[in-house]
Amino acid sequence: MKAQTSQPVLNTAEFCIDTSRLQDILTFLRKSHRYYMDVMVPNLAASLERLTKPCNEHQRQTLFKFFQDYKEELITHFSYEENVAFPYIEAMLAGERSCQYSIEEYEQNHSNIQEKLDDLKNLITRSLPKECSQEDATQALYNLYNLEMDLQKHTFIEDDVLIPAAMQLEKKMEPVATGADELSAREKEILVCVAQGMLNKEIADKFNLSIYTVITHRKNITRKTGVKTVAGLTVYALLNNLIDMNTIE
Repeated sequence: MKAQTSQPVLNTAEFCIDTSRLQDILTFLRKSHRYYMDVMVPNLAASLERLTKPCNEHQRQTLFKFFQDYKEELITHFSYEENVAFPYIEAMLAGERSCQYSIEEYEQNHSNIQEKLDDLKNLITRSLPKECSQEDATQALYNLYNLEMDLQKHTFIEDDVLIPAAMQLEKKMEPVATGADELSAREKEILVCVAQGMLNKEIADKFNLSIYTVITHRKNITRKTGVKTVAGLTVYALLNNLIDMNTIE
């Protein structure tokens, strides 16, 4: 029997060492943007067009306005990455570091682009008139799920590989300590939420972030403070006057 070969495990440290692979990730993300906008989103739009033929004009316009708003969010999200975040990372790979931008800003602008897909899914399954074809609904949901799953993988690569690797690259370009262990304004806000007992999902909703971004912030908070438990972080927040005892439940 032929022996199975194990797949290579990708981790942040590996990408930090081999910067050429970081460029490969950027190339992949750019190509995926094109694929989403040129193939997957049009496929979903076409299936929605077929599905809503039995609807009246008001229903069709309302649903497609919702879909168009989502499409515009995707365009804005991808445009920010391609015109701001990705060139910044590529400049660092070329040995240049801008003082006007940091990868932390990318994290804070990394909005959740998947919530409206959940809403669209529920609108298709629960709110369309019964005259709409079940076959067309199945096809629309199939296209929607494909886009949703692909975007989840896309977000994972950005949040769990690209952003941490870029942060490590920033550190390599700043060998002299410049207060790097000080919590950022966003990290302080999230620390306060953690101390108040909020869950990651609640924090993500409050600041309009992806849950993966919140997790990354929490990892950074733990790394910078050296404190791992919620109780310990609560004490840290109290000692540093970030919260008042009366705000803790």
